[in-house]
Amino acid sequence: MLTTDGVDLAVVELGGAGPPVLLLHGLMGRASTWAPLARHLAAHGRVVGLDARGHGRSAARGPWTVARMAADAAEVLETLGPGVVVGHSMGGLHGLALAAARPDLVRALVVEDMGVDFRDDDGAARAWFAALPRTFPSRDAVREAFGSPRAEFGEYMAACAEQRADGWHLLTRVEDALAIAGEWAERDFSPLLDAVRCPVLLVEAAQGVVPPGQAAAMARRLADARHVVLPGTGHLVHDADPAAWLAEVEPFLRAHRGPAHPPR
Repeated sequence: MLTTDGVDLAVVELGGAGPPVLLLHGLMGRASTWAPLARHLAAHGRVVGLDARGHGRSAARGPWTVARMAADAAEVLETLGPGVVVGHSMGGLHGLALAAARPDLVRALVVEDMGVDFRDDDGAARAWFAALPRTFPSRDAVREAFGSPRAEFGEYMAACAEQRADGWHLLTRVEDALAIAGEWAERDFSPLLDAVRCPVLLVEAAQGVVPPGQAAAMARRLADARHVVLPGTGHLVHDADPAAWLAEVEPFLRAHRGPAHPPR
């Protein structure tokens, strides 16, 4: 555990040694969902995952802002030393904010299926979150609720739920997820791109959430970026096609992991 703002951040050790590789999960996810891929990434450094505020086993509450949650990730790298950051969805946006604010901490960044401007969403995401049940009768019910049309998303969300006395609950409260996504619907985060100086790998899903053309435009605006689209994948790219994802990410890690840095 790391402590910031008087509360504990949940940091999960996922293997390896050397320069840190910090994994940031998506909205309503948790750090432990990276475990199947972490055993591969551990060849490239000390792999750690962070449960974002309101997610997994984190005791930290709001504010539910990109800036605050990126600052939490900075706390981790301030302890471990500069490293590579890999972020899926929400974690990708937090990674961009972190790299923009703290270039001393981020050697390179992977952004998986995340954009910087969702202001034209017209309330679709909010309606989807608001319609989610607060409890489920079983873990299988969680799988079924989230597993269509892509089974990997059902499995992912089932791993982000726990059993309580009245049924199965998602570890992230729907109200908190609404507050987090609400900021994305109101703000254009594209100015962050101008402040990111490290190498960036943008991994886009073939059928993901990024508005058409936005990831390519992000790559053009970033100082040093490569953009790839992985065929046949949905938003959860790294679970939809782990081999293709690793084929892109591992060479990027080898190129940019940097020397070991003693923890502060």
